[in-house]
Amino acid sequence: MSLQHPHNAASFLFPQTHSTVLPDPSTFFSSNLTSSPLPTNSFFQNFALKNGDQPEYIHPYLIKSSSSSLSISFPSRFFTSAFIYQVFIADLTISTSEHDNNNNNNKHVISSYSDLSVTLDIPSNNLRFFLVRGSPYVTVSYTIKLNNGQTWLIYASSPIKFSHTLSEIISDEFSGVIRIAVLPDDSSSNKYEEILDRFSSCYPVSGDVALNTNSSSVEYNWEKKGDGDLLMLAHPLHLLLLSKSDDDSHNNVTILDDFKYRSIDGDLVGVIGDSWLLETDPVSVDWHSNRGVKEESYDEIISALSKDVEDLDSSAITTTSSYFYGKLIARAARLALIAEEVDFLDVIPVVKKFLSETIGPWLDGTFNGNGFLYDEKWGGIITKQGSTDSGADFGFGVYNDHHYHLGYFLYGIAVLAKIDPKWGKKYKPQAYSIMSDFMNIGGGKSEHYHSTLNHHYHYTRLRCFDLYKLHSWAGGLTEFADGRNQESTSEAINAYYSATLLGLAYNDTELVSLGSTLTALEIHAAKMWWHVNGEGDSNMYEEDFVKENKLIGVLWSNKRDSGLWFAPPVWKECRLGIQLLPLTPVVEWTMPALDREGVGEGWKGFVYALEGVYDNESALKKIRSLKGFDDGNSFTNLLWWIHSRGSYDDDDRIIEEFCDEKQVLSFGHYSH
Repeated sequence: MSLQHPHNAASFLFPQTHSTVLPDPSTFFSSNLTSSPLPTNSFFQNFALKNGDQPEYIHPYLIKSSSSSLSISFPSRFFTSAFIYQVFIADLTISTSEHDNNNNNNKHVISSYSDLSVTLDIPSNNLRFFLVRGSPYVTVSYTIKLNNGQTWLIYASSPIKFSHTLSEIISDEFSGVIRIAVLPDDSSSNKYEEILDRFSSCYPVSGDVALNTNSSSVEYNWEKKGDGDLLMLAHPLHLLLLSKSDDDSHNNVTILDDFKYRSIDGDLVGVIGDSWLLETDPVSVDWHSNRGVKEESYDEIISALSKDVEDLDSSAITTTSSYFYGKLIARAARLALIAEEVDFLDVIPVVKKFLSETIGPWLDGTFNGNGFLYDEKWGGIITKQGSTDSGADFGFGVYNDHHYHLGYFLYGIAVLAKIDPKWGKKYKPQAYSIMSDFMNIGGGKSEHYHSTLNHHYHYTRLRCFDLYKLHSWAGGLTEFADGRNQESTSEAINAYYSATLLGLAYNDTELVSLGSTLTALEIHAAKMWWHVNGEGDSNMYEEDFVKENKLIGVLWSNKRDSGLWFAPPVWKECRLGIQLLPLTPVVEWTMPALDREGVGEGWKGFVYALEGVYDNESALKKIRSLKGFDDGNSFTNLLWWIHSRGSYDDDDRIIEEFCDEKQVLSFGHYSH
């Protein structure tokens, strides 16, 4: 089944906002772009916020635009045991010698963008920069101001004459294309220069991504100009997924293993080819645990389930926060699915009533104190509270954490649509609009995924998901010196998992395919970058950092931080919990015990859940002694988790890395 939406569906499903906190997109986006939904969590978001002068990481360079010029940095790293970040120092500043003094607007203009690129124009200098992710070259027409001793190579499409001083290189009048590339610090021979020379004539101007969801694959296609083959750079996850593809007819690339640029994301390795096929292992999503619940544990689970369901009372909810309210909805929905697993169907009508009373008002606009609104400026859903307070709902009104909040709502909606198809049919338009806020795939030039999901033109394309890094960003329209960020990978996974369940509830095979593909990619990325020494290169992070950390707290475009937004690095139980919640069938990790004083009962529950993967009896004893639970979790859910774990030896995919008792154990495996 597929839902046919009118193009203006969002405007009548949710009231239009009159937000007082959203920035004006016309400040930086060209006028031909502002009539369509615009990206809010993208890799170039800083270029569209405030003065537009904070840097962004366009692999392998940090790029900063300001004062009618563009500066390029091949960044060095600064690190301690608590964090790592890349340092921006303007190695090259690019401008023209002829500046239009009559042009009072020295700001850049975003004239076009795609999944893998952004084009910046500086009208006052008649400059155009093709900033394509993964290109070892920056392509532009300019004068180069040199301010350090690095070796940079300059290529021109036609003859050019330079003059120079110690700090400045100036060209005569020139029209055409100039490319520049730094020689990496570790280039000990002429090999790097020879490779850059060889591929300098072919340059990318944009890049698009096709999601081939039937095969759980992603295809990159770069638009190129010039002669010869295209040289790009692949990060470690690209290389992992390229290696999974054995279809040479669709993956005609050559990997240059010895041509590398350093990066905070791991070495960027040269790849020759203008079309890449990245294949991931499919994630088979279902409503229940893949192992099933041990029958001898039914009585204990049913006892807890009866009490948790008895305590459901929609009138007793005091929060109006979209995040915490969504967690309560998803918590209740878990009870219905657990009831199905343990064959205790008598409680399901009570859960159905609670979900209907809590979800319905958000969808029909009658919820008291908050609600969903449609923002036409950027093309998305925000909340009433967020429309007047940029800090309300954790910044939801400026597009922070959309997939987190809406993922919880979608989980509840999917379950309710499953157990009450009549309700599901009534609210299907609202359900799909909420999903499309962060999972619309329309807007790409090359799509192999044709469905009505493509027709949600009133929402931006894949709001949170980064098709180059292959994971989501939570930070929205907030300027950060280190770019976009994401804290909780598990809540990101939950968003795409919940959308997949929505597809199951509505028998929408295309949505199931899309959701499971994004779920699989988010899982890979979590293991690659958030799990220290996970799937990534063992030398990705510095030794001092690795000794103290097994999980990243907040991952930024340009930084790795062991702290959280709400907790210092020493609160490791929080760092674990935020990478685990919510506890659903899609998650399975491992962790040890805690010994710090003052640890909250809710966070302990997540740690014990992971301990249950490898020491079931010990974890069960600790869970039974808990006096409280996270607001999105329950005693029933924890018992379900423990009693649905198989023998530790049954699943050889689980990886356990034992550390000191005070350290965090590394990741396990996401089950389905």
